[in-house]
Amino acid sequence: MDIVTFTFFVLLLFQGVCTFILLARLFRGARRFPPLTPKSAKPEQLAKVSVVVPTLNEVNRIDGMLSGITRQTYELREILIVDSDSKDGTREKVKDVAQKDPRVKLLSDPPLPSNWVGRPWALHNGFLSSSPDSEWILGIDADTQPQPGLVPSLIDFAQTQNYDVLSLSPQFILKSGGEWWLQPALLMTLLYRFESSGVNAMTPETVMANGQCFLIKRKVLEDLEGYSMASDSFCDDVTLARGAAMKGYKVGFADGAKLIKVRMYEGLQETWQEWGRSLDLKDAASKAQLWGECGFLALVQGLPLPLTIFGIFNYHHYDYLTFKLLFILNLFLLLIRFALLGAIAPSYEKGKSASRFLFWLSPTADIFAVIRIFISAITKPKTWRGRAYG
Repeated sequence: MDIVTFTFFVLLLFQGVCTFILLARLFRGARRFPPLTPKSAKPEQLAKVSVVVPTLNEVNRIDGMLSGITRQTYELREILIVDSDSKDGTREKVKDVAQKDPRVKLLSDPPLPSNWVGRPWALHNGFLSSSPDSEWILGIDADTQPQPGLVPSLIDFAQTQNYDVLSLSPQFILKSGGEWWLQPALLMTLLYRFESSGVNAMTPETVMANGQCFLIKRKVLEDLEGYSMASDSFCDDVTLARGAAMKGYKVGFADGAKLIKVRMYEGLQETWQEWGRSLDLKDAASKAQLWGECGFLALVQGLPLPLTIFGIFNYHHYDYLTFKLLFILNLFLLLIRFALLGAIAPSYEKGKSASRFLFWLSPTADIFAVIRIFISAITKPKTWRGRAYG
């Protein structure tokens, strides 16, 4: 067996195993819970929830969150905006809303300790300042747009399914062509590695969560000592959710595209830099799991398009059965990738952007998305949301 044949054989073997794993996950996703829908509050939900929102210089994107969260009804006891000394007018904007809605309270978190990341620190202090009479703590990000009926739907689903922790995948708002091309490819790295929203994870290590909308029982957060276990994590949502799952609590991740929207980053460069460096989830996984996932992504997401193109131009050049099978397998993986675009399309706001067609070309960005995960896996963020870290 020459080196070329051996290379084709090894690729076929590893891609075949990874394809089987991917298909098993996708088949489980076909039986997932349907997207949650808005609900009206019930009398028994009165004042059951404290909302905590961490902020730092969010004046240009906090309007949608403030408008959406204050439109939630009597299920909210309080809305705690925990600000980390914003200098851009965020605090003034929150104060204006607080004058109209007494549930809104502006807090300032203490100076950031050296062993904490800013976001979990703000959430931790918001939890400590929340009313002990609230049964649930709901973390919401400043760049989200909560829709009417969000919180009652969250509580109802959590109680129906006996979840102790529940977070939602949002509907994304994209604008530029670069975002439409790259962001779906980055999102797909999560779908390939873990269960899709609406599917209960099989092990704590594969639990997924989204801190943009993160509901947790107060007693569970008390048992976890707040956000302490995620103090130095740049993916505190997943770290906390997996920590809760390891302690035996039931953690859910549902499709919230009809309940909450988010405009995360502006443009291609910011999407690549800001979102790309947290998608590796290395703070919530062992090194073996992290690099296993990176290899898995390279085989089933990064390589299928280039190997399919290579196969098309060399199909009659290599007369090896392994090469033919490898070509067919990668063509199959590429077809799966395009089919999944239809599955995730509802996770994006349609809008009127002429660049939306690039969403359907996002598989051409897959190799770059996988490279971004590898880069993130070997580096640690030095800046995050306006803060510098050693």
